[in-house]
Amino acid sequence: MTMALGATIHTFDVELADVDRGVYESPTLRMARHPSETDAFMVTRLLAYCLEYEEGIVFSEGVAATDEPAVLVRDLTGRTTAWIEVGAPDAERLHFGAKLADRAAVYTHRDPAKVAAAWAGKRIHHAEDIPLFSFDASFIDDVASALERRNTMTLSITERHMYLELNGSSFSTGIHEQRAG
Repeated sequence: MTMALGATIHTFDVELADVDRGVYESPTLRMARHPSETDAFMVTRLLAYCLEYEEGIVFSEGVAATDEPAVLVRDLTGRTTAWIEVGAPDAERLHFGAKLADRAAVYTHRDPAKVAAAWAGKRIHHAEDIPLFSFDASFIDDVASALERRNTMTLSITERHMYLELNGSSFSTGIHEQRAG
């Protein structure tokens, strides 16, 4: 008999200063990392959460959630107000999320041109309003190499540039944006 591997819990004590949006918070985040989830995907999911941080934001079950994005925002009534995908969601899923929520966004650690090309000619609700954010692959890999089970993180965003300190290591990158449509 083989036993299925369970999720690994990672904890992040975050100091978030998003100067661009006027968000200054100190959340403690617990992320369950599914065995099939790569370090790069988890780092991108963490960054998406921080860059979208607002009241009502939550992680879904990640790669195990088939009917929810990696990150979502709900209002006090439970209605989904933001659908935040990570990686390379298919057009149908993005269309569904964009129709369900007031806004949608995609964060990727992959080549954004290839991610967007997969959506070409497909129906996506208000695709022109959906931002596709990407980070340099080397940045994501470097941050992933500094991950531990318990993490201390300081993240500052100013003029669409990110400054990150994770467990004593410092990283910096621009936040690249294009539109899904």
